[in-house]
Amino acid sequence: MAIDISALDPAKTVVVATGNPHKVTEIEAILSKSLPGVRFVALGELGNYPDPVEDGKTFYDNAYIKAAAALDETGLAMAVADDSGLCVDALDGAPGIFSARWAGEHGNDAANNQKLMRLMADVPQEKRTARFHSSVVMVERDEDGEGVYRGDGDCEGYVGFEPRGDGGFGYDPLFLPNDTPGKTMAELTPGEKNAISHRFHALQDLALKL
Repeated sequence: MAIDISALDPAKTVVVATGNPHKVTEIEAILSKSLPGVRFVALGELGNYPDPVEDGKTFYDNAYIKAAAALDETGLAMAVADDSGLCVDALDGAPGIFSARWAGEHGNDAANNQKLMRLMADVPQEKRTARFHSSVVMVERDEDGEGVYRGDGDCEGYVGFEPRGDGGFGYDPLFLPNDTPGKTMAELTPGEKNAISHRFHALQDLALKL
């Protein structure tokens, strides 16, 4: 069910640059404490907008591009967006900002995981350290210009030798967080994952600045 933009109060609405309602719920749960009385809506609930070209050089750059585009497209005054990915030390930080399209096709999780396993096949346990990183950006616009707030967070762990678990998405079946010894991200419940995730830490960091 689409939401009529004209019925929203720009001073009390944050558009979240995503079509994923679960992400909106997660973001609202943390940021609503700093923004009482504000409604959070997914960009996908407001219309079918084209995805902006994410050609930034950092997670922050791409999160800002998505948030700014959401304001350009909707005419609203506040937007939040995040960009995240897996950074593997043995691969000099790759796949990083290219995490979703690392194997060539955007969002092909199976191909991305196969590539990761292939490149890490000969890397010993002690050198398989990695982290999920998230940058969350909130952009506010008014007649005086634009304000930008950012939060950053990490979930430290290492890359497993084989995928396990059927929850989550992306590289979750191969990533073992330090916070949950012996379990991949894909073996955690949504609640367990949200409590330790990189986005959770980034949102907490952002909330402190609002």
